[in-house]
Amino acid sequence: MKAILAQPRGFCAGVERAIEIVERALAIYGAPVYVRHEIVHNKYVVEDLRAKGAVFVDEVTEIPDGAITVFSAHGVSEKVENEARLRELPVIDATCPLVSKVHKEAQRYEEEGREIVLIGHDGHPEVEGTSGRVRNGVHLVSTVEDVAALRVKDPEQLAYVTQTTLSVDDTRGIIDALVARFPAIKGPDLRDICYATQNRQNAVRLLADEVDLLLVIGSSNSSNSNRLRDLGNEMGVPSYLISGADDIQPDWLRDVKTLGITAGASAPEILVKQVVAKLLSFTDRLEVSSFNGIMERTRFKLPKEVLPVESVAS
Repeated sequence: MKAILAQPRGFCAGVERAIEIVERALAIYGAPVYVRHEIVHNKYVVEDLRAKGAVFVDEVTEIPDGAITVFSAHGVSEKVENEARLRELPVIDATCPLVSKVHKEAQRYEEEGREIVLIGHDGHPEVEGTSGRVRNGVHLVSTVEDVAALRVKDPEQLAYVTQTTLSVDDTRGIIDALVARFPAIKGPDLRDICYATQNRQNAVRLLADEVDLLLVIGSSNSSNSNRLRDLGNEMGVPSYLISGADDIQPDWLRDVKTLGITAGASAPEILVKQVVAKLLSFTDRLEVSSFNGIMERTRFKLPKEVLPVESVAS
């Protein structure tokens, strides 16, 4: 059997930054470090950081006075930020810079007097954070049908922003529907949509033409991982979302000659290696190769709270 690894796959720059922030905070300030919500949507990562001394909470009220506090990569609402400020909690913000950019875009549009349409998934922490940055609230749409049901005050004063874990392809139909119904609507340049989401989906499209089965490594609550699985199925390739090697069912591999493997943006490479090792236990011969694809070199700056003193001074 052949196994082809997608490229790119796994951690994006925002996830790498968020995890490094927690690890550096633990090293500098000592345990415990409190993290509001899961730092990223991956059980392996969360449990690894928990073992090192991170404490994950749902609300700021669960954090003791004076405790080092980290906001997750998904971002938080203005209300959450204010709650932490009122309690004078020492906060380190691990919000992905691309998510922060969406917050600023939404706020800028609102300052122009526009109602905000947010393209995203109800209940996702990034959507909650972005919604909570707009004082007059947002109109949340997830499908083209949602656009048809929209009721707005002034069709001439609208703008849209998108959840970063949706790709250009995921949002194109909804944006087209918005523009068709509200020709005056404003929105960000398509290049502002998260590069990592689009790159991973493009890699799955290329991979799907070469494989009989696709395994997507990622947690069930990871939006971009679920989308990779769905995309594989849409391309006509049986596709499964697995949290790790133990989820693989031997029956899936029956008559499979070429297997594709990818990982969501919050899944670490060690899980890919464990999946390959598991596959080796099912077959005498496994030829593993990597698909040609984009090499991502994006890196985001760390906040000053976790930088060496000399770096901050310079």
